[in-house]
Amino acid sequence: MDERTERYFVSYTGIKLPLKLVNPLEEAELRNRNTFFRGFYDAQDRLVSCQKVVYGEIEMQHRYEYHESGMLKLAEITDAENEVTVIRFDEQGG
Repeated sequence: MDERTERYFVSYTGIKLPLKLVNPLEEAELRNRNTFFRGFYDAQDRLVSCQKVVYGEIEMQHRYEYHESGMLKLAEITDAENEVTVIRFDEQGG
């Protein structure tokens, strides 16, 4: 299993995938928040999964896979209704 690092954030910015999580939070700050984003990063510091957590429940989740080149290969997005959308990208990002 690949080593993954878990980090916490207030929000994200932009519309391009993968999401860019912003405003880092320390784990101790989470108990004072109703909503936050949890990001999981691989050994190359690429975002491989993120979750929007609202009142302790996962409201939205993204899972990412990358080409050898580092470009995004796949985005699997699960929304609040548990509907899954899969988007595939070629090695040029298209």
